[in-house]
Amino acid sequence: MSQQYRSRPLGSDVALSEAYDTALLDLDGVVYAGGHAIVHAVESLGSAREGGMHLAYVTNNALRTPDAVAEHLTELGVPADATDVITSAQAVARLMADQLPSGARVLVVGGEGLRVALRERGLVPVESADDDPVAVVQGFGGPDLPWGRFAEAAYAISRGAVWFASNTDLTIPGARGIAPGNGAAVEVVRIATGAEPQVAGKPLPPMHRETVLRTGAKRPLVVGDRLDTDIEGAFNGGVDSLLVLTGVTDAAQLIAAEPRYRPTYVDRDLRGLLTGQPEVSEDGDGFRCGGWTAGVRGEAVVLDGEGDAIDGLRALCAAAWTHAGEGACGLDARKAVARLDL
Repeated sequence: MSQQYRSRPLGSDVALSEAYDTALLDLDGVVYAGGHAIVHAVESLGSAREGGMHLAYVTNNALRTPDAVAEHLTELGVPADATDVITSAQAVARLMADQLPSGARVLVVGGEGLRVALRERGLVPVESADDDPVAVVQGFGGPDLPWGRFAEAAYAISRGAVWFASNTDLTIPGARGIAPGNGAAVEVVRIATGAEPQVAGKPLPPMHRETVLRTGAKRPLVVGDRLDTDIEGAFNGGVDSLLVLTGVTDAAQLIAAEPRYRPTYVDRDLRGLLTGQPEVSEDGDGFRCGGWTAGVRGEAVVLDGEGDAIDGLRALCAAAWTHAGEGACGLDARKAVARLDL
């Protein structure tokens, strides 16, 4: 687009799995939640793969190794190799290796995924601030990560160790709901030390770099559930994105999104990979998609019509984003969203 901001979701005459050569898929909230496959994910990904689309799994969760993630995906019915998985642990390990000498000691606050990624880059994981680490790396360590690990990080950083974080997602979706993510744990260490980490994961450039290097994608489509990591990461990388509503983001947040958080396409779940996307067209003072028309009246975004709820959401996005321009939309969308029953 010639403009610097997206004013509406785009349409596509062909299935997205045909329009793009590689899907860069987030995992938590897109493919699975709490270890279980999200509805329609397995069959949708199988159909996309059979149609020739390369599937790559790009996750900010640094807890597990690519081998473990691939094994889990295969158990769910989504055949995957370790080479199909790109993690924020790999991205932060490359970032660290670019700055630290080979063999440097690194205090790890996180899971096995971080340790494996560090070793692959010639760095040596250690467990204590008394092991003289030159750096600290922090990644999601699961619900059972001992509180004492944060103290070790604080001790090492206070002694001069350089601090890195795999990602700063404040939350992570699970089978029982939304739980604190690595970003919440990073805040604990930040408060204790007053320091700022170097961050590698989505939406920042080190993660995009790692993904491109490992997949060789020419026409990638980022597929995610989070505006502040997946969609912003696609925006920063200059590539298109598909937001699915199976994870963290809800309709109200999407409607209010500022430009860097606005996806190219919006769909209910991963079935959106297998279809074209309807056009959102201007209709008088508003916007039409399918059987719905959305516009701005006073201080509210309003919706008229009937049909597929996702079409209504697309129309609402167009009305709200156009009104907001380069900012976030502060209009009241509660009644309009309630009509959609998403």
